[in-house]
Amino acid sequence: MARRVHRSRHLKLPGERPPLEREFSAGGLVYRRRANEVAVVLAARRHPVSGALVWTIPKGHSEPGESSEVTALREVREETGLGGAIEQHLGDITYWFVRRDEHGRPVRVVKRVRFFLMRKVDGRFADRDAEMDAVGWFSLEDAAHALAFENERALVGRARDLLAPR
Repeated sequence: MARRVHRSRHLKLPGERPPLEREFSAGGLVYRRRANEVAVVLAARRHPVSGALVWTIPKGHSEPGESSEVTALREVREETGLGGAIEQHLGDITYWFVRRDEHGRPVRVVKRVRFFLMRKVDGRFADRDAEMDAVGWFSLEDAAHALAFENERALVGRARDLLAPR
């Protein structure tokens, strides 16, 4: 015999859901090819608790009126010091997180990040801003292992397929 579960009329239901905000960012996986070896640039910040470097693909928020391509080129230049030429759209990543507003209340955020595959055209790491704690060149295999997030590792896999010798 099935058991019936009754809810009390006095059961307090959770309060209303926190407000929802949408954010958009763009970034780029910059690559170079030397003697048929491909390397890509990753950027890292230190984890606030462990102090370990957390490696990601360079990206950042769009400014008002900016296209995703312009945002990606600007953010890559700011975070790595490198200039790139966009070759193609690499993929989009969408994820959710919760942050606190200026009054300490939770706000749900859905964020979409558009990534582009970029060929390095100029610049040097020494010209980057201080936002990132480290930047570096990685082989495609090493980048896939270093990246902190699975969805970014998948983008490196896509880049590997696109950049494979024909």
